[in-house]
Amino acid sequence: MEEYHRHCDEVGFNAEEAHNIVKECVDGVLGGEDYNHNNINQWTASIVEQSLTHLVKLGKAYKYIVTCAVVQKSAYGFHTASSCFWDTTSDGTCTVRWENRTMNCGVSLCRPGWSAVVFRLTATSASQVQAILLPQPPEYLELQAHAITPG
Repeated sequence: MEEYHRHCDEVGFNAEEAHNIVKECVDGVLGGEDYNHNNINQWTASIVEQSLTHLVKLGKAYKYIVTCAVVQKSAYGFHTASSCFWDTTSDGTCTVRWENRTMNCGVSLCRPGWSAVVFRLTATSASQVQAILLPQPPEYLELQAHAITPG
């Protein structure tokens, strides 16, 4: 277990690389689509699964948590929030905000190391959450919060 922890710290989390992977997945699933309530479960599942598949292919000894929400554009907007209690030296996060003329999509990716994570997601439509987690002891922890709001 100590070897796993050292490996993660040495490699480091590249938030820009993760952001680009997730954005490509969102573009691939939602690009060219108009909002259709019947497709939301399929879209959110595909975005989450594809994001995890591409992240795992990087071959890093990480755990990932990916959340995705897709909502129809409206005058009320789209708001989500997440907070994480973790070690900022080894853990990381990125958020992808995507929209077209008919819908908004928000994807949050967390790469927790030896820490506890808590998510709160508020949206008016279906959301998909999938995680790959292994039990690990907490180390140096810190609270971080991120939000997605309409542009």
